[in-house]
Amino acid sequence: MRIGLTSTVPVEIILAAGHQPVDLNNVFVSASSAARQVERAESAGYPRASCAWVKGIYSTILDEGIERVVVVVQGDCSQMQAMVETLNGAGVEFIPFSYPYDRGAERLQRELEALAAALGTDVEAATSIQMSLAPVREKVARLDELTWTRGTVSGWENHLYQVSCSDFWGDVGAFESALDQVLGRAAQKEPVAERARVGLVGVPPIYSDLYEFLDGLGMHVAFNEIQRQFTMTPSLGADLLTQYQRYTYPYDVFARLEDIQVQTLKRGLEGIIHYVQSFCYRQIHDHLLRNALHCPVLTLEGDRPGRLTGRDKLRLEAFCETLEARRSARVGDR
Repeated sequence: MRIGLTSTVPVEIILAAGHQPVDLNNVFVSASSAARQVERAESAGYPRASCAWVKGIYSTILDEGIERVVVVVQGDCSQMQAMVETLNGAGVEFIPFSYPYDRGAERLQRELEALAAALGTDVEAATSIQMSLAPVREKVARLDELTWTRGTVSGWENHLYQVSCSDFWGDVGAFESALDQVLGRAAQKEPVAERARVGLVGVPPIYSDLYEFLDGLGMHVAFNEIQRQFTMTPSLGADLLTQYQRYTYPYDVFARLEDIQVQTLKRGLEGIIHYVQSFCYRQIHDHLLRNALHCPVLTLEGDRPGRLTGRDKLRLEAFCETLEARRSARVGDR
């Protein structure tokens, strides 16, 4: 059975149960009809001032005929519970999963066991799947390394393969085969000439052309924060419980800030683009992030799926000019 996901959850459990995971976010944002899916939800009664991702997931569940969905009711989107309730009576079974705010091991272990029981498997079987996925995750970690050490993997490719680790395209073999091809091409390339290195932090962007536009400006996205967390590569070698305890996205913001600070220094990032989604509570974290970082930060807000607006492009161009001016000043000082 295809099991829909509203956010990254322990995919090892779904695979151990013999089901096919489907990240509804990825299906929605990559669809040519993404904008119409948002409008469909609004026609059904969703308010304009609500998250486009939630509206898109609502329509995707109906369009794809998904009958079972694992929904994160704590640790992700505060609007998701209402979305679940609007589909009451639509023949969709929702399986709740929670990330305890305090990362409590006992509570998280109970959540893992409850999810496994609901899907007809157990944590021991999921641990076996975790071990089988380790080589694939290691390859994703290598792809990320090539992105910032040699520049032979683009920011878009980095985003695509990391964000896809939430469900591995529903086919781990096909995902690994495509990943091998990207790594093979990257190994044959010469290191890319140094460009302005930026990090993209916050939830994955809803814009379809952001990476393309940044590349055209001469900016190399050398760090995709949340996407990297989806890969679980920062926790390679840990047991299943610890892996999902260390996953920063669903808990408080402070572990995220620490991770961003470490990666900013490690990767030599010259600036940070903080993507925030309209009507999302995570926008409130923006001032904490700005206070924690010692490099230029541009906050970019997106609402609906589609291309960057003219205003967004002007702001990104100005940000690029700022980074280039700072780089020129450092060269002059030397």
